[in-house]
Amino acid sequence: IAAALRPTSMSTASVLLAVSTAAPWGSEHCEKDVTRGVRNTAAVAAGELRETPATREQALQIMRDWIQKNPDIRNVRLDDTFLLRFLRHKKFSVPMAQQTLLKYLNLRKFYKNCMTNLDCEDSNLKEILNDGYIAVSPVRDENGRRVIVYNMSKFNANKYSCWDMVRAHVIIYETLMEDQVDQVHGFVHVGDGMGSSKTHVTAWNPVDFARLMKWGEQSFPMRHKGLQLFNVPAALKYIIDFAASKTSPKISERLRLHPTSKTLGREIDLSCLPCEFGGKIPLKEMVEFTHKLLLEKRQVLLDLDGMEILSTKGIISSRNNSKGTNFIEGSFRKLEID
Repeated sequence: IAAALRPTSMSTASVLLAVSTAAPWGSEHCEKDVTRGVRNTAAVAAGELRETPATREQALQIMRDWIQKNPDIRNVRLDDTFLLRFLRHKKFSVPMAQQTLLKYLNLRKFYKNCMTNLDCEDSNLKEILNDGYIAVSPVRDENGRRVIVYNMSKFNANKYSCWDMVRAHVIIYETLMEDQVDQVHGFVHVGDGMGSSKTHVTAWNPVDFARLMKWGEQSFPMRHKGLQLFNVPAALKYIIDFAASKTSPKISERLRLHPTSKTLGREIDLSCLPCEFGGKIPLKEMVEFTHKLLLEKRQVLLDLDGMEILSTKGIISSRNNSKGTNFIEGSFRKLEID
């Protein structure tokens, strides 16, 4: 990392502190920046992410130089949209963005079965998405954040595995991360636990579940601004609490559990939500909107498979816990759904 920084005339610290009055954040987004009256995207990027035209261009050049000189990775995208995922997620700390990129590539390699060949026309993926298990709202919230909704009752756990579930999440997340407005404003997740069954829970190996939760937060450069869950049965709540323990305190603090959908309105504008959640948008319309988004980025996602990480020696990780991943006796198979 240090070697990658040397050729430039500006240090990482100065990149973070640079101030510019140059051109706005992106003219191509000027009409989309103001969403339902919220601050425009350039203002949010500057205020929350320390992004200015100067920091952005300087950091992008450092990232490109580092990628091109790094023998441990190959065929990594160099376009602004891809690199800005990582820079914005780490508030333009270049070394941290580089680490997240390496971890992202490694996660895709480690879980290749569910993180590659993300084709929205794949029959299994298409059915899961058409059933409405996970969908993207066409209406952003009052803060300009993209809203993603989840319906556990819509996932057929007798037909599909936990890895099919992961694939559905990943294809949505990868698609949304291609939108620079979403990169800046972030995401709100709203889930209905009604219909959860023992089969949903026992499909997971706790080691893989914990690893995906922990690695996913470290590797997927998404700004998770809120997690609102309701109709959560006792056993599923246990899993949620377990998952929260494997994520950062910041994510845990943004988690809210509601007994029913009636209290969702205290946390999020209901106009963003499907009718089934007390909102105003038919779930069918959300599913159709989601499919349109996926089709637009279909080839972009398939092309991600050309990127490779050849060695993980550049990844800086904390010392392994002596207990490893043996953090729970038995498995989720002992749980019962009330």
